[in-house]
Amino acid sequence: MGMLMAKKHIGEECVICEQTKWKGIYLYTSFICTDCEHDLISTDTSNPKYKYFLKQLRKITNPEIFS
Repeated sequence: MGMLMAKKHIGEECVICEQTKWKGIYLYTSFICTDCEHDLISTDTSNPKYKYFLKQLRKITNPEIFS
């Protein structure tokens, strides 16, 4: 519990920009900051920056489900 509390106070590392941020969303077990989320959804697919987003998002893997 102490580790979880400490992690919340320093923020999370964004999987896209790789910077520590306070606000964002989780996609599976990875954190995406609100700045990158906004850029991602507003970037046209023909923009070269979109390919960068895809490259960074490939780091996200599906969590295994244990039954």
